[in-house]
Amino acid sequence: MPKTQDHSDWDERRLGADAAFVGVADASHERRLDDSLDMQSISIRLPKSLIRHYKLIADFHGVGYQPLMRDVLQRYIPTELQHILDAQRQIEKNRPSLPLERKKKLA
Repeated sequence: MPKTQDHSDWDERRLGADAAFVGVADASHERRLDDSLDMQSISIRLPKSLIRHYKLIADFHGVGYQPLMRDVLQRYIPTELQHILDAQRQIEKNRPSLPLERKKKLA
């Protein structure tokens, strides 16, 4: 039975450090990776100070700034969607309903 490698082999560069195995993934690999992770690359312009601050915060937490941005957006979106849904429900609740006779005529 083959021996399984310990993470320390990677950490101590016994594995993965040979230049013969280094290369840039071609576009097809990038697409397959994005598809498998259900991700899409985008380009966005942000103020330099915002990126600097994100990098500072990310470094403090030991993550990259782009994963931090994904995390912040993933936390924000569900809450905002719920807010929109609640607002729509409130609008529907406050909308005056048509009298029954008028509803029958419209049908």
